[in-house]
Amino acid sequence: MPARRVLVIGGGIAGLAAAVDLVDDSAFEVELWEASDRLGGKIATSPFAGLEHIDEAADSYLTRVPDAVAFAERVGLQADDLTAPTDATAMVWHGALHDIPGGTVLGVPAAIGPLVTTSLLSWKGKLRAAGEPFLPRTDPDDSLGRLIRARFGDEVHERLVDSLVGSIYATDTDHSSLAAVPQLADLASKHRSLLLGGIGVRRRAQSPDSPIFGAPRHGMARLIDAAEAYVIAHRGTIDTDRAASTIEPDGNRWRVDGERFDAVVLAAPAPASASLLATAFADASAGLGSFEHADVIMVRLTVAGEAWPEQLRGRSGYLVPKPVQRHVTAASFASQKWDHWAPADGSQILRVSLGRDGLPIDHLDDDSALGAAVDETGHHLGFDLQPGETSLTRWNDAFAQYRPHHHRSVADLEAMLPPTIGLVGASYNGIGIPACISGAQRAVARIKETTPEADQFLT
Repeated sequence: MPARRVLVIGGGIAGLAAAVDLVDDSAFEVELWEASDRLGGKIATSPFAGLEHIDEAADSYLTRVPDAVAFAERVGLQADDLTAPTDATAMVWHGALHDIPGGTVLGVPAAIGPLVTTSLLSWKGKLRAAGEPFLPRTDPDDSLGRLIRARFGDEVHERLVDSLVGSIYATDTDHSSLAAVPQLADLASKHRSLLLGGIGVRRRAQSPDSPIFGAPRHGMARLIDAAEAYVIAHRGTIDTDRAASTIEPDGNRWRVDGERFDAVVLAAPAPASASLLATAFADASAGLGSFEHADVIMVRLTVAGEAWPEQLRGRSGYLVPKPVQRHVTAASFASQKWDHWAPADGSQILRVSLGRDGLPIDHLDDDSALGAAVDETGHHLGFDLQPGETSLTRWNDAFAQYRPHHHRSVADLEAMLPPTIGLVGASYNGIGIPACISGAQRAVARIKETTPEADQFLT
């Protein structure tokens, strides 16, 4: 039987994960098309401050779920190719810099002592949060913000949970799906009291000696390069600068820009996938077109070592709560977070994030964005920040916004499509590298379960 021809549209981590899974099966002939001139999507690494590999976006992946760890090993990264962050600690800026209290689960209090002693919360906020174990169960209706405000009050939500989760996902958690944060969704579903449930979760957690995050020493693009090499070595084909424009039914197969395929994996963001499906699946296309995304800007800058305040040493960066944000949402002290990102001259590399859902930054030109990053970060840190080297990367539509009941919407859209058209990537079933990898593998599994002769379900 001839090999089944499968097209993957999109060369980000989700598309590459799908291609890797497919090329391992000799029953498939695999092609990947990427519209831009490079692979990686929202993962990019480039030289900066005399170092060869400084990330312009994501700088690590979660290691306490298996997907990214197993994928890195699968595409050939060895243990000595990988590293983990230092033990530097993070802070929150709210009028001044405060330690993030210990004993939290993504900002949700899960210990009494740190909640009482933290300088980040007022006594009123602490008393409100301390009453959480005595409250009846809350039905948040899949709203993260509604749940945390109801359980712990506004201060815990705004200064801890929204700061942390909002920074990770560039979102406003008052308008976000609880299900989009599986760790907190699981906590809420299994426990009436999140504080008491969190105490149990922390007790069952892995040893603190086991790192939560990992990354290739040569930047996150090393994972992309390894996946690309794997696909090519296993007889897959990868074409950059090749955009797809239409998907049309062709019997029980598909015709993409005139070429015939047995299955198509859409690993493009929702707006691009909506355009591709407009002819064959108008309802699914309309649904995808309604998905919202947020723009962010990443500014990298250096600070001379002699100008760096001593009290900031041993710190990994800080978050800015929504009520006191202007443009900057977070700053990472990259040279203190990662040992291999420390310049030889002793200077510090900072990575400053601007923008999120509800905090647009597309009106800022490059000079204005850089000026905002420098001025606001200097204000937060309490000194006249005079950067040396700088760079700026715009990530337009970088973060899909999972509104309440997003996963139900995705399931409804997938039900409109046959199993030989897969939707994968951060727009759909999980933001973050491990979630993109596992989502791609699930879509490929559905394709593998179909037979070449199966009738397509067309709407």
